[in-house]
Amino acid sequence: MAGGWSRDGAVQDQIDDSIKDELARIQAARPVGESLTHCAECGEPIPEKRRELVAGVRHCVECQRELDAEAASRSGINRRGSKDSQLK
Repeated sequence: MAGGWSRDGAVQDQIDDSIKDELARIQAARPVGESLTHCAECGEPIPEKRRELVAGVRHCVECQRELDAEAASRSGINRRGSKDSQLK
């Protein structure tokens, strides 16, 4: 049942799009290829054990922790479904 201006299934389409967007973001952030020997952010050496365990690693533990904290602070709001974003 659609409500207001939306068509039937519109809410589920928004949910599906949000999931697809998040999966694409995760896959794009996933390390690929050979691991670096030095951190791409700070230039510190990446321990060999970390390079063995995390294929394609690009950052040292500290820099990765900071990057993860920044990513976690992003809101998970579905902007596609927000009426405010459609009015702007």
